[in-house]
Formats: sequence, structure tokens, C-alpha cells
Amino acid sequence: MDLQNSLLLSKISEYRTLIALLVVAAGGYYFLHDYLNLETLREHRATLLIFRDSNYSVAVMTFVLAYTFFVAFSMPGGLILSITGGFLFATFPGVIYNMIGATLGATTIFMVARWGFGARLASSLKNSDGLVKKIKDGMNENQWSMLFLIRLIPGVPFFLANLVPSFLDVPLHRFVLSTFLGIFPGALVFTSIGAGLSEIFARGETPDLGVFWEPQIILPIFGLCALSALPIILKSIRGKKEL
Repeated sequence: MDLQNSLLLSKISEYRTLIALLVVAAGGYYFLHDYLNLETLREHRATLLIFRDSNYSVAVMTFVLAYTFFVAFSMPGGLILSITGGFLFATFPGVIYNMIGATLGATTIFMVARWGFGARLASSLKNSDGLVKKIKDGMNENQWSMLFLIRLIPGVPFFLANLVPSFLDVPLHRFVLSTFLGIFPGALVFTSIGAGLSEIFARGETPDLGVFWEPQIILPIFGLCALSALPIILKSIRGKKEL
């Protein structure tokens, strides 16, 4: 019985980082989901703009740190924060501030996961055989393409896109660069929505977030996904011809 308890505690300790992230994310959602919305932004917009105009540098640093914190702990509000970045700082440089905050937060998850349990899992994958090894080898052979794909494809949870590379020996510089560049299309769309909020609020209207799925927006993003996947497809075709 003591041996079983010891093994159980060992497993819990091994995955304590993931458990902690999930607990914080759940707590953040429970306490903040009623506040991180467009209505709250509408209500406090005057206060936010006055603070920005009086303390621009502090406002930028505070915003980037807040974005980093929310992403690092996988808390809700990434979309609203991206819109807020556009509202406060315009499309440019707002999109840059959004990308910096999101990338710093994503990198925090990546590093914490790797230190916590990613290294051990990566070692297990490296020593595995069969299908698991093929998947890992495929990821290693097409790292840049795969990293950009998981950032560009709509619907891939940001949390998972941060965790999976930490299991697969992805170098830190590749993760950071692919994250920063890969989130640009989506960040630009929602930052630009935020940049037009003042006029929308003045008319008493609510922005249409469904614009992201309009053909003129989503089709170019799918085009980038196809471009990222092209090296993988060509390499696969070449491999079949050699066989």
C-alpha cells in the first residue's frame, strides 16, 4: 500500500506543473469571465484612455505584462485583450504589443512545461518505437512548417500549441519566432477591430467579431496554412517516390 501511495505521489509530483496551470486557468475563468468582455471595456473606456494619454509608457508596459500573465496562466480573455490593445494603441503599434504579450506568455508556458515534465516526456518519446517514434521524427523533420501550422490553423487551442512543442525538443528560438510570426494574421484582425471601437461605442453598437470568418479574412489565413503545409506535403510525396 505504501508503495502504491509512493508511486501515486511521484506521478502527481511529475505532473504538478500541468495541474497548477489547469487549476489557475479554471480559477481565472470562474472569477474573471464576467468581467473580461466588451461591455466592461465600453464602461471603462474613458478611464483607460485618460490613463493611456497621461502615462503612455506605463500603459504599454502594464498592458504587455497583463497580456503575458493571462497567456502564461492560460486564463480567459486573450481575445478581449487583443481588442483592447487595438482600442488603446491603434492597429499599429497595438498589434505589436499584442504579439509581444502573447509570445512572452506562450514562451513562459513552453519553458515551465519543459522544466516540469516536458524533458522527461521528450526522453520517453526519443526512446520509443513504432508509431510514436514516427510521429516525433516527422515533427522533427518539419518543425518550422508544423510550428507555423499550429499557430495559423483557426481552432487549435493556444494552450495546446504552447504545450506540444515543449514535449518534442523544439529549440526555444524556433518556438519564439514561429509563435511571434504565426500569430500575426489573427492578431492583426482583432487589433484592427479594437482600433475601430471608439466609433462603434459612440454609435451605441457592438463590434461584430464574426468578421474573422468572412471570406476576405479567413481565406488568406487558410492560404498561409496551405503554404506552411507545402514543405511537408512535398517531402511526403518525394519519400513515396523513393520507395
